Amino acid sequence: MNVGTIGHVDHGKTTLTAAITKVLAERVGGAAEQTFEAIDNAPEERERGITIATSHVEYETENRHYAHVDCPGHADYVKNMVTGAAQMDGAILVVGSDDGPMPQTREHILLARQVGVPYLVVFMNKTDLVDDAELLELVEMEVRELLTEYEFPGDEVPVVRGSALQALESSEEHEEKIMELMEAVDEYIPTPERDVEKPFLMPVEDIFSITGRGTVVTGRIERGRVQLQDEIEIVGMQEEKMDSVVTGIEMFNKTLEEGEAGDNAGILLRGIEKEEVKRGMVLAEPGTVTPHKEFECEVYVLSKEEGGRHTPFFDGYQPQFYFRTTDVTGSIELPEGVEMVMPGDNATFEGSLIEPVALEEGLRFAIREGGHTVGAGVVTDILD
Repeated sequence: MNVGTIGHVDHGKTTLTAAITKVLAERVGGAAEQTFEAIDNAPEERERGITIATSHVEYETENRHYAHVDCPGHADYVKNMVTGAAQMDGAILVVGSDDGPMPQTREHILLARQVGVPYLVVFMNKTDLVDDAELLELVEMEVRELLTEYEFPGDEVPVVRGSALQALESSEEHEEKIMELMEAVDEYIPTPERDVEKPFLMPVEDIFSITGRGTVVTGRIERGRVQLQDEIEIVGMQEEKMDSVVTGIEMFNKTLEEGEAGDNAGILLRGIEKEEVKRGMVLAEPGTVTPHKEFECEVYVLSKEEGGRHTPFFDGYQPQFYFRTTDVTGSIELPEGVEMVMPGDNATFEGSLIEPVALEEGLRFAIREGGHTVGAGVVTDILD
């Protein structure tokens, strides 16, 4: 299970992460405690040409093994969520009880909604700093209203109150709160469907012709599984889909009966000419994906320091959108009232492609200019 902490700067995300590892290490075992300093000193990673600082920790409850991400800075959260570098099956929203919801609280909830983090659990932190019970009630009410505003079930979301710092300092009462939080995470966030259980999809990377046998398409299977004699559709880069049947599956020069998510495979297709298939198309289970040109997206635009643009872009900007295995030219339409998008910003806008691509909500992409990555995005809605 992949989870993470989100929320406003200094509301205690990293302290909570450290407290969870400490309390679970002592009470459940399984994984070692991680100190605040170790988590805070997050290593940098590159994802889709973007440098992101992220800490990965692991811990175990009685029921599950968790991989947990925590980011040092707000920009890292934005980048992480938009690129999907750290896919989250659910997140713990940390809200300082002394401050209540703040601008980044709202922004992280919006991002979670946009990029498809399906479940949130709330930890109201720093309750030791608030004596007034009514104030705590008010903060909880505000958080629930904010969640509802962004289409999370605000009335149902579990809210646990405590102090991560007190738990780190071994206060029995607050350690119990950490256990209560993790029970809520265990129960409220369902186990995600594994990639192999989803409908088959493989982006086309390369195409070969084998004399006497037909056309072989290679790529990495993104999800699902494929077997000999399966019917598939070839989708994208043109309005019409093509139908075919899988007559061979190869991996590392071995012939296989089936391939599954994560495999790099060569797939032999019946009745398809090499010239009919091109990079950027996908092979998919029939009826599961359709080609589209118009979409809404959430995008992080690289700053100049990150190797991005030095100047803002405006309505009508025409970059390349890199989906899965290929660049497609498109143009953007900014929302009403937005004049321009600055390097280092994140923005919501509409994209329009010159050729259709097998688009779906949650699909990640890069925005490029002359082979340079200038932004990273995720499809939030299909518009055509």
